[in-house]
Amino acid sequence: MRALVQRVTEARVRVGDELVAEISAGLCVLVGVTHDDGAVQAEKLASKVAHLRVFDDRTGVMNRSLLETGDAALVVSQFTLYGDTTRGRRPSWIAAAAPERAEPLVDAFVAALRGLNVPVATGRFGAGMQVALVNDGPVTLLLEV
Repeated sequence: MRALVQRVTEARVRVGDELVAEISAGLCVLVGVTHDDGAVQAEKLASKVAHLRVFDDRTGVMNRSLLETGDAALVVSQFTLYGDTTRGRRPSWIAAAAPERAEPLVDAFVAALRGLNVPVATGRFGAGMQVALVNDGPVTLLLEV
């Protein structure tokens, strides 16, 4: 599993005209699933995200996690994180898991984050979503397990 994590001051997801999720300060987490991922990877990635020390402490050092700040995570499924652009001009999606395999693992990732007491909002799996965010820093990290 992969997660592109962005520290944000605010983030939201719309599907058409409907606002489906919104957070203030926290992390926007785009999650991708590949073929050999399972529940173990979902739990490991959730733990990594929850414990990721990217929030400033009182001295301005990135030394605090979601668990310490109480901020939220906005989780959005993102199969394009497994796009391969090494050949040609059109990305290949072969490494991305099929929706019927990926959706339960994204749900397991969300459940694992919630199990760690992280407030979580989510996009809508498989929908055409518009994600708006204000990247704080900017801080953007790619995590893999």
